[in-house]
Amino acid sequence: MSAELSGRAAALRAGRVPFVLASVVRAQRPTSVRPGDVAVVLGDGAIEGFVGGACAEQSVRLHALRALETEEAMLLRILPGDGDAPASEGAVTVQNPCLSGGALEIFLEPVLPAPRVVVLGGTPIARALGRLAPQVGLDVAEAGEEDAAGPASLAGDLALVVASHGRDELEALGAALELGVPYVGLVASGVRGAAVLADLVAAGTAPERAAAIETPAGLDIGARTAEEIALSILARIVAVRRSAATATAAGATGAGAAPATPAPATAVDPVCGMTVVLTASTPQLEHEGRRVAFCCEGCRATFERDPARFAAVG
Repeated sequence: MSAELSGRAAALRAGRVPFVLASVVRAQRPTSVRPGDVAVVLGDGAIEGFVGGACAEQSVRLHALRALETEEAMLLRILPGDGDAPASEGAVTVQNPCLSGGALEIFLEPVLPAPRVVVLGGTPIARALGRLAPQVGLDVAEAGEEDAAGPASLAGDLALVVASHGRDELEALGAALELGVPYVGLVASGVRGAAVLADLVAAGTAPERAAAIETPAGLDIGARTAEEIALSILARIVAVRRSAATATAAGATGAGAAPATPAPATAVDPVCGMTVVLTASTPQLEHEGRRVAFCCEGCRATFERDPARFAAVG
């Protein structure tokens, strides 16, 4: 990977922007790419780097966006010819009628920001959460730090854990409930937790919404130390994360469902039969009141020369 593309990928990671790393692992002549060539595919379909010509890019774009949607890596095999071969686990084979003859194998790896847990408080339990959360694939932001999310920035986060022992609790809890954060936990005794919920209701929060706050936070495992309490809280957060992902995969919607990258909008090129992703850069034209999309400028020019031949397709 070039230094420029490596820096771009690092910036995307730092900015918590999901993308797909597309790496050529095999290239059969004649082809203009080489093993080791790399590109970054963004969620809008933009490709930065080089992993093939215009027609190969269409297949890379389509399956990279599907990898973002499923959050699973895959090996993409692009072969010259017509028709697609059956998919196997972890691999997809497409036959591209536009290729000049060379076959490609490209590994598509989705790079997704770790689900974020916002922790409010500088207590031993909060610090223990910060140490343990990365071990289970979670990112921790301590509310109040310059570079961390505060209560107003919780949209899209997986969890809020308030462990501040009475300081700045109500605003953060109310904001998390308003934004539909999947897990909201308050580290407190049963008595104090009930009092905080009552204060929220008195401040205007609906009782059924306030009841979504888990207090005491975490699973009841008889935890005593700060690390044990943090472990019990993380176990609950992991359970919420996985159940939300399962619900999303099954087609459920609503509060608490894990956000998924939307499926890409696609169309069929009426000239070559390729499935193409509809982006701002996709070659298109209007024919008899509808938009027609193409894999490349060559197919669009072919259509324009004889639209009656292809208009019924796509």
